[in-house]
Amino acid sequence: MPNLLNDETRRRRSIYLLPNAFTTANLFAGFYAVVQAMNGRFEAAAIAIFLALVFDGMDGRVARLTNTQSAFGEQYDSMADMISFGAAPALVMYVWAMQGLGRWGWLASFIYVAGGALRLARFNTNIEVVDKRFFQGLPSPAAAALVAGFVWLAVDNKLSLQVNVIPWVAFGLTIYAGLAMVSNAPFYSGKSFAISRSVPFWAMLLFVLVFVFVSTDPPVFLFGLFCLYGLSGWFVMAWRWRRARALARLRRGNN
Repeated sequence: MPNLLNDETRRRRSIYLLPNAFTTANLFAGFYAVVQAMNGRFEAAAIAIFLALVFDGMDGRVARLTNTQSAFGEQYDSMADMISFGAAPALVMYVWAMQGLGRWGWLASFIYVAGGALRLARFNTNIEVVDKRFFQGLPSPAAAALVAGFVWLAVDNKLSLQVNVIPWVAFGLTIYAGLAMVSNAPFYSGKSFAISRSVPFWAMLLFVLVFVFVSTDPPVFLFGLFCLYGLSGWFVMAWRWRRARALARLRRGNN
């Protein structure tokens, strides 16, 4: 028995190359996004944030599939996420659109960064006590995709920043993403979906259609997709609230 405990402790303290390589790629993509924003290449910066999102989705799944989870990997992943999905999107959005807003621009960016930090801290402390099917608050990768998606969409369609409405839309979207991360709205996590599980034919067909739509116009489709996801938690919350009220009325009627 003591040997088994020692083996488990040693495994938790180990550093595994494969999942942490994806985490490093996530961190590099976030850092690259900041560098490109400083150089005025905002489309490349937005794409880099989306690549960070892909790498972030892969490191956890690879760790679970290969049974190489570790305490080091969990902490490293959180720190990489803070750069790629906390600081990077806020800086890209600020440099691109909100510098002209003065203090309102950097305050909006700070609200987003603070929301990302609080979101990650709450996720790490509540990971064992929350419903695995839903995130509590908008997950930071989705918030980053919402912000970066708007930058990519606007740059790709050559929307002029001289139009005063664009910086203020960026301002509102950044604040919304920051506050949504620390809300209690439940957003579907997708953790109940197993790669090894068999799926019906229509699910595979839907997966192919998603690739087709993304390839036709990536910024439009991805931004639209994450807008829907960024609002979905409020609909789930409203549905739960209505169901709770209906059950409460039913109990009062039975009494």
